[in-house]
Amino acid sequence: MSKNAFSTLNLKPELVANLATLGYESMTPIQSQSLPPILEGKDVIAQGKTGSGKTAAFGLGLLEHLNVKRFRVQSLVLCPTRELADQVAKEIRKLARSIHNIKVLTLCGGMPFGPQIGSLEHGAHIIVGTPGRIEEHVRKGFLSLDDLNLLVLDEADRMLEMGFQDSLDAIVDAAPAKRQTLLFSATYPKQIESVASRIMFQPVMVKVESTHDDSSIDQHFYHVDSNEDRMTALRLLLAKHRPESTVVFCNTKIETQDVADELERYGFSAVALHGDLEQRERDQTLVRFANKSTSVLVATDVAARGLDVDALDCVINYHLARDTEVHIHRIGRTGRAGSKGVACSFFSDKEHYKVALLEDYLDKTIEGEALPPMHLLDQPPMYPHMTTLQISGGKKQKLRPGDILGALTGENGIRGDQVGKINVFDMAAYVAVNSDVAKFALKKIENGKMKGRSFRVRVIRG
Repeated sequence: MSKNAFSTLNLKPELVANLATLGYESMTPIQSQSLPPILEGKDVIAQGKTGSGKTAAFGLGLLEHLNVKRFRVQSLVLCPTRELADQVAKEIRKLARSIHNIKVLTLCGGMPFGPQIGSLEHGAHIIVGTPGRIEEHVRKGFLSLDDLNLLVLDEADRMLEMGFQDSLDAIVDAAPAKRQTLLFSATYPKQIESVASRIMFQPVMVKVESTHDDSSIDQHFYHVDSNEDRMTALRLLLAKHRPESTVVFCNTKIETQDVADELERYGFSAVALHGDLEQRERDQTLVRFANKSTSVLVATDVAARGLDVDALDCVINYHLARDTEVHIHRIGRTGRAGSKGVACSFFSDKEHYKVALLEDYLDKTIEGEALPPMHLLDQPPMYPHMTTLQISGGKKQKLRPGDILGALTGENGIRGDQVGKINVFDMAAYVAVNSDVAKFALKKIENGKMKGRSFRVRVIRG
């Protein structure tokens, strides 16, 4: 028997027998590392990509701990979108086929509220749903979490990206302090770390390494003579790599704006970030870059401080940084978990002293590489897949991410996976949607109501 066989776990025999009928032979890495502590009742933080088998990991955990005779809500699984919640509920039902009279209920935004109240009155053992809608049921007293012993946050990073922090806090407050909490996330940014420290007790960390070395950065250097050469080199590199998100570093505010404007003239989707922007413009710029509705951010070092984008494909140094530390800090922002980041730097003869410092630091001779072929400039620039809608209301109008998601995905709406990040500020909210459904999404919010009232909405470009 393989050491990775499910039968090596302390699972109910009927669960193991059912796994065999489902064709689950042996555990995936995330299952073999997270299931033992989950079954022992410990809090677990598991970092792994979608498709790593995480649903079966927490699904088996909650089924093992479930008391079917007790017809109360014992487990709650929170997911960022309706599609994922449906998928998770389906998988749990499959895993639970050998357990009689088990009730799994999905509660998601974008679905009529009334029938959900009816289903809750009939009771359930396991609830799977989106944070906004679950919070609403808890707040209105239709869902009691008094008997909850297991809380699962699935794709926690995406839930925070979509702005569900407040809803999550409210749900955790309504749940018993004495419970088991499992957190699954593809990435582990600081925001997740702080959530985990607040809601978990001595969690066991499980990380399934991706096959690539995620710390590796591919560095390239290009010799340029004039500013005109720099712009041509920049366009060529963007045309060759076609990155979804690139930060271009400049050394002055004026140059930052000039480079962004020039890229826009050539048809790229680019925005500038520098110290002269008003707070509202800065917020808008960062929101659009982080939600993938603009693909190039041209920034100064000072303005880019605190830039929290965890999936930068490419960093380009339009001019070399003034010192080596800054250079290392700049390029360290690239490289997604599990893939190589690309860092490209331009230098001219005038910058030989900066090059010499870098050569010392990197312990290698820097020679200019050949730029990609000029014919690449004939192809149209890559345009972002997402578009940002700005809504004329925010926290002051009691607007929450769940309201926006519900308005977009409700009756005859768009799919949850066509909605990207949602950011709610005091007086405005921003939501990214797939560009091909942007017009439809705009009409949906324009003609619909949130919190019982209408809001103005517009597409943000340039």
